[in-house]
Amino acid sequence: MKTTIKTMKLPFRKLKLKSRMMFILGLMALLQTSMLGLFALQYLNQSLNDEIGVRALHVAKTIAAMPAVANAVKRSDTNYLQPLSLTLAQQTHARFVVIGDAAGLRLAHPNTAKLGASMMDDDNDEISPTLSQGRAVISKAEGSLGWSMRARAPIFDPIGEQIVGLVSVGYLLDSIETVIESYRATLLWVILAAFCISLLTALWFANHFKKAIFGLEPEQIGQLYQERIATLESVREGIIAVNAEGQITTINKAAVQFLELQEQTQWQGQNISAVMPESPMLDNRSHNAEFDKEVWFKQKPYIVNRLPLRNENAIIGLVASFRPKDELDLVSQQLSRVQQYADSLRSQAHEYTNKLHTIAGLIQIGASDQALALIGQENQAHRALIKLLMSTVSDAILAGCLLGKYNRAKEMGLDFSIDPNSHMNDIPKHLPSDQLASMVGNIIDNAFETCLAQGAHGKQISLTMTDFGTDILFEVEDQGAGVDPSQRELIFSKGYSSKSGDEHGLGLHLVQKLATRFGGYVVMEPVTLSGSRFTISLPKQAPRL
Repeated sequence: MKTTIKTMKLPFRKLKLKSRMMFILGLMALLQTSMLGLFALQYLNQSLNDEIGVRALHVAKTIAAMPAVANAVKRSDTNYLQPLSLTLAQQTHARFVVIGDAAGLRLAHPNTAKLGASMMDDDNDEISPTLSQGRAVISKAEGSLGWSMRARAPIFDPIGEQIVGLVSVGYLLDSIETVIESYRATLLWVILAAFCISLLTALWFANHFKKAIFGLEPEQIGQLYQERIATLESVREGIIAVNAEGQITTINKAAVQFLELQEQTQWQGQNISAVMPESPMLDNRSHNAEFDKEVWFKQKPYIVNRLPLRNENAIIGLVASFRPKDELDLVSQQLSRVQQYADSLRSQAHEYTNKLHTIAGLIQIGASDQALALIGQENQAHRALIKLLMSTVSDAILAGCLLGKYNRAKEMGLDFSIDPNSHMNDIPKHLPSDQLASMVGNIIDNAFETCLAQGAHGKQISLTMTDFGTDILFEVEDQGAGVDPSQRELIFSKGYSSKSGDEHGLGLHLVQKLATRFGGYVVMEPVTLSGSRFTISLPKQAPRL
């Protein structure tokens, strides 16, 4: 049985979508038209039968109401009734008019041989309801002449109190069959025309439908759908798509996991505002594609790419792909470490090359004591800095950043020092090490550039750190030219810089942005003698979002 079913399905599935649609729509039209036609014919047949029956009853009642007929029946006057019945049948186009007395004996009949016989033997005609109860009756029966509609009416005496006989009028139904046959032929033409119209409609609809689905077959669409699901579930980024009403149409497992949603819940069809209340993740008021946008949700940063879906000029939805910034920060952190190590090694190599050249020169001129003193001095300073960082800073990334800045300062001919009384071992967990190092590093780099700029008062930069109390503080003081009072409100603006070039004007803006995100602040104030002091303050308690 299974083999037979499989064999029957396969040929149909091999057909193209256009052929399938034409076949199905044509078959439906054929079935519908046939059913409607059969119903119409049946209804027409019944209506014609009812109409003929009513006509026969009307004729029977009219004959029964004639006083001459009643008197003749009472007298059993066959000579009067027989020719009268034939005349009345001819005038009313009836097949027969039969008149009987109170006993049901025929007094008039188209076949004279049946005169005087009981009307009960005429095609099983039941006359008792008419004679005994005085009821007019309509019936359908098959007689010797074929199917006919018959009507019987009682004949009352002139006074109207006694039933003296009955009249039976019949109409053959062969004329109805002729009408039905004519309608049946018309119906066949209608069915054929409807089938052809359905095929043309199916052809147009199939072409329009195929254009809408880019000419793909159902099996291809099914395969693409499966591939789409597999693709969505294989990518490590979270993906959410919403329609114009904000209802979720697509969401993959990665998105459910990243957003900490219930995996058993059916999220498709729900409004995004209920799933992610007050979240700007799928906010795209500009109606333009946005990439690498940082968005916070549930106190976690995400890197979001947003792409609007358009149908001609209308926005019909939005697709967003995102990933926790922590994962990207992990990669960035690793790259930052490599960069810091590279910068530190480059600075150390450059500095040590100069020192080696100096030592080599001292040895060549015979100043060996000075050479040994220089070697000891450098070794002692480097060990002192490393010891200070190990005891002062618990975070390895921040310590490495400061060591790199120290070596960079020596390379640039600057004096960068760290307050020996500094303490930074109580760094809260909600502060990412790489972002903390980025903030401090940008402030120090700004101090380096300020001290090297024209108008600087000196080349000393100092760093003080403290983690006592409810906040952690970083203070970077330089001997640069300072900041003009009219420009102090602009130094943290994106793109603002006193230096030329596209690479400037981002560091201080980034520091302020990160400090604000973590609930802190960064301020600049002039130093009494010369230069500026930048202070970064970050609370140990994570901010509430």
